[in-house]
Formats: sequence, structure tokens, C-alpha cells
Amino acid sequence: QVQLVESGGGLVQAGGSLRLSCAASGRTFSSATMGWFRQAPGKEREFVADISWSGGNTYYADSVKGRFTISRDNAVNTMYLQMNSLKPEDTAVYYCAAEKRRGMYNYWGQGTQVTVSS
Repeated sequence: QVQLVESGGGLVQAGGSLRLSCAASGRTFSSATMGWFRQAPGKEREFVADISWSGGNTYYADSVKGRFTISRDNAVNTMYLQMNSLKPEDTAVYYCAAEKRRGMYNYWGQGTQVTVSS
């Protein structure tokens, strides 16, 4: 059974940092694009960042560019999101996703809550 498990969320003050992890099990995603999304209360889920299979190509939403860094370690089947200079508007449930095909992701994690206080 394929599972994506996010961890590292929590409560942080504005300006602080958090590092999210997404651990995959059940199969390897070393040849697949992986990504992070988030959903704030009352809002639709939105794209945050994604990373190619090799880690050589990364893309970010304008709202997080320069503050967040996506990375992956295929040796341990894990993806990361380093979030710095956090803002209250970054508060959301963060989801990881794996295996992007025709613009859609086949696998999703259960989400981890990130709350940024002002």
C-alpha cells in the first residue's frame, strides 16, 4: 500500500521557520515529480512548490518564492519543504503529492497543519 506521510507542522510565530517532511512508503518515487500544496480555511487548495525526479528543477508559487525551499532525498524516499520568514497568511494544512501525470498527482498525503501567529 502506497503512503505519503507528512510531518513537521506546528505553531510558529511570524518570521519563524518550519521544515516539513513527506515520507513515502510502499513504492519508490525516485523517478517522479513530487509537490507541496496547501489549503487554508475557507479556501481552495493551492500549489506551493514542486520538484523534478532528480531535484534539478524546482518551481514555486509567487507567494512563497524566496522564502520556501523544496528538496528531496531519493535515497530515503523523502521530500522536504523548508519554510522561512513565515507569515500568518501561510497558515494552512500542507499536503504532499507524488507522481505528476498530465498535470494531476496520483498520490496524496493526509496533510499537516501549519499555523503562523502574528
